[in-house]
Amino acid sequence: ITFDEDVREVVRKAKERGVPIRIGVNFGSLPPMTREFVDEMAAQNATHTELIAEHMVRTALGHVRILEDLDFGDIVISLKAFEVPVMVEAYRRMARLVDYPLHLGVTEAGTPKAGAIRSAVGIGTLLAEGIGDTIRVSLATDPVEEVYVAYEILKSLDLRQHGATLVACPTCGRVEVDLFKLANEIDEYLKTIKEPIKVAVMGCVVNGPGEARDSDVGVAAGRGKGVIFRKGRIVRKVEEREIVPALKEEIQLVLAERAAGVPAVETGHRRISVPVVDA
Repeated sequence: ITFDEDVREVVRKAKERGVPIRIGVNFGSLPPMTREFVDEMAAQNATHTELIAEHMVRTALGHVRILEDLDFGDIVISLKAFEVPVMVEAYRRMARLVDYPLHLGVTEAGTPKAGAIRSAVGIGTLLAEGIGDTIRVSLATDPVEEVYVAYEILKSLDLRQHGATLVACPTCGRVEVDLFKLANEIDEYLKTIKEPIKVAVMGCVVNGPGEARDSDVGVAAGRGKGVIFRKGRIVRKVEEREIVPALKEEIQLVLAERAAGVPAVETGHRRISVPVVDA
């Protein structure tokens, strides 16, 4: 917003409607640095990353003061950059200076694979430090994928549980099935589930159940067979061709038992349903 009168009008409308104003500073749209500022940072032996991050912070604070002078405090701040070290440093500095909510994001993060990694490193680093209140993953793809990646970041830090989480082991010499095909098929199926549940797809009958014992349900596949397990305990054995439908069935059984308040306790290969009794 260029003109002071326009700023005052926006603030007036925001106050009337209880709408917060986000101050967004992006690396690509920063104003020129003054010579005094550059000299000041040089005297502190600041790195290039620190120089840019501090410039972003001071630019944002200038806009914060404008809103505060108009008696407006419902403010959210974002400091986005493509370079993850710059973005992380800028948010760290801002978090030490203000109590306003911080909206995290890596701008122009890129295509789905590279952008998801870049966003996870930047956003995840800050969230792990307790910095950040809202997040946005920016990818050059369908926005639905952005939401998926954002939820995966939150789930990986145990900050938000939404939908299913797939645990799958990498390939190794003990794998005797098409593990990639199996994992991808289950992953697609799990996208239809909104309830939190951890599902494991393991390629080794010997070690699989133990390695994925914290998963709610899973399969350990071997040559021509598979074992379905819950929390590391085997509940049934199936033929290889039955692995996918059997695992889907067990997932639905776990979800149904949860909905009914009936947790499952596994003993050996036999499952016992224990009703919850209110005291």
